[in-house]
Parts: sequence; structure tokens; C-alpha cells
Amino acid sequence: MSEARVAALVMAAGRGQRLGGDEPKQYLLLGGLSVLARSLALFASHPRIDRVRAVIHADDRERYGEAIGSLKLAPPVSGGTTRQDSVRLGLESLANDPPDFVLIHDAARPLTPPSVIGRVIDALKTSVGAIPALPVTDTLKQGDGSRVTGTVPRAGLYRTQTPQGFRFAEILEAHRRFAGAELTDDAAVAEAAGHPVALVPGDEAAFKITTADDLERARRVSGETRIGTGFDVHRFGPGDHVWLCGIRVPHQRGLIGHSDADVGLHALTDAILGAIGAGDIGLHFPPSDPRWRGAPSGGFLAHAASLVTARGGRLVHADVTVICERPKVGPHRDAMRAAIAAILGIDLDRVSVKATTTEGLGFTGRGEGIAAEAVATVML
Repeated sequence: MSEARVAALVMAAGRGQRLGGDEPKQYLLLGGLSVLARSLALFASHPRIDRVRAVIHADDRERYGEAIGSLKLAPPVSGGTTRQDSVRLGLESLANDPPDFVLIHDAARPLTPPSVIGRVIDALKTSVGAIPALPVTDTLKQGDGSRVTGTVPRAGLYRTQTPQGFRFAEILEAHRRFAGAELTDDAAVAEAAGHPVALVPGDEAAFKITTADDLERARRVSGETRIGTGFDVHRFGPGDHVWLCGIRVPHQRGLIGHSDADVGLHALTDAILGAIGAGDIGLHFPPSDPRWRGAPSGGFLAHAASLVTARGGRLVHADVTVICERPKVGPHRDAMRAAIAAILGIDLDRVSVKATTTEGLGFTGRGEGIAAEAVATVML
């Protein structure tokens, strides 16, 4: 047969209540993009897909527009009270210009490989329906909530995924016929109408985001790791203490700087900004601005961390090395790590503070100032 016209419907009308929170899961960020945008992009970028349309909740029009960014898609349609209703409404929206095949995909499966999509389309050349699936490998048990009541043979059992693909005319007729039947997926609708449904190999990457743990898993496997470095120097001047890595350390001299001159936090702030390509500390907090005279450097660091969060990322690790002869960092190391962890909102074991000298060489060796370098690892 000639190359078939293929449309994709991405189902995004649910509320995702099992994940928790106020935001429906399809609009949460995953690597800087919404879960929905990632799912839509799977099909918009696939060379065998001609048309992509989302089925969304009627209340989400504005949220949808913000979430999809610059993706070129068919206008969305509003879903119904159940997923089955929503699919039927999505199919009806294609009926005036029907495709040959239609793929129906859960927005909550944003990491489905393109190869799975291709296998489903290929199977529709010889079958009315086709679904990706994985054989069940775990032993299945029946239970009453507190004890096992039986073992279910796993031979011939599969975990189904999406997209589920169908010849358009047949699945539209089946959905019209079985509207309100409360069938569990679109393959079940096709089966109820007597249509054969083929199995094609699925992929573990096509898992569905249902719980908070699923979302964290998706962020781990889809993220981009970036590393930024920072370096800062402040000279000694009058005073009886220095600020180092968020801690006031007694010393016979102070550090000169427009803010509190915390050389460790300044280096770490630059490292984080560098990891996300957001310039340097002077760009965000110009030394010429009187607002920052004597300002606590913890505010600078917190700002850099907030930019990472705004990008849908998270700080994985922060490593600061203080370079000086005096004061000694060792007695304050644990307090410094705790201060940095509190500012960044990360676990203590993700923060390292080290110290070294230059063996009497250079300006630090002569006791003229303190230097610090930092490395920040960010997952976007």
C-alpha cells in the first residue's frame, strides 16, 4: 500500500491526582519542558506523522498554550469526563479530514522512543490495531491485602504501553459503538468490536508517569548534566572577622568587598550561574549598585539556585576549595557545609568544602588575601 497518512492524538485531559500537588502532571517540568510538550514533540518530530493534536481539559487552554511553546500542532480539543470519552472526542475532531491511521498516546509517557512509534505504524499495514507491550517477567500474586491467596501464571501476560495505533475508520466506529462502556484502553474498545490487535515490542523507556517516584525517575533519565566552575579573590583589610562559605570566622583582618566579601559563596554562585549559562555574579548583582553594599552573599547563592529551579533543574553537587594560609578552615568545615546546604536546599552529603595553601607562594602565601574556586554540578 502507498504511504499512509498518520495522525497522533495525545491524551492530556486528566488531572493526575495520584501524583499529588496542584498542577496536573502533564504540565510539570521535565528537563526544562513540560511533560506534555515532550510527549507532543515525540510525534511532531517523527517523519511518519502528518498531524498531531492534544486532547486537553476544558479548563487548561491557557496552561496548554504556555506549555507547548513553539511546537506546530493542530488546535487542541477538549476532552470528556472519562478517558474513553476524551479519545472519542479526539477521534471525532479528525473525522472531517480522516487519516488512514491514528495513534493514541498518553501524555504521561513523554520518553517513548521513536522506534516504538515506527513499529506500531508498521503493524497497522496488516492489522486493524497494534499496541506496544512488554512481557511480564515478575511473578504475579493474588492477595487479600495481608496475605497471598494465589499465584497467577505469567505466561502470555503483557504490560501494555502507548501509542496504541489503529486504522482510523474502524477505531472511530468502535468508540462510537461502545461509548460509555468503561473499557480500560483503546485496544479493549477495538477488541470489543471484534477487531484484531497486534502486539509489537515496547520499551522500558516508555513508562508512564503516575507517581512522584515516576516523575523523579523520568527526570533522572531525561536530564542533561552540566558542570560550572567559579573563581573569586578578595584582599584583606581592616576588621576582626571574615565571612567564609556562609560562616562568620574570627580573624585579625577582614576581607574587602562590596558585599560581605564571602569569597567561597561568590565562587560557588559563579559556578552555578556558569552551569546554566546565566552569566556571572557581577551581571546579577553589579558592584556599582549600592543595594549590595555589605549584603550577605547567601542571597546571591540562593538567587543562582532559584534560576536552576526555574529551568526545571536541580543542583546535584557543590564543591568549594578555599585557598589561604589563615584563617584555618578545618574547625569550621562542618558549619560551612551545613550553611551552604541550607541556602541551596540540598542534602549535606551533596556539599563539599575543602581548604589548601599555596605553600607560602603568591598573594595568598604572603597573607594578602583569600581565593576560592568552586565546581557546581547541575541536572537540567
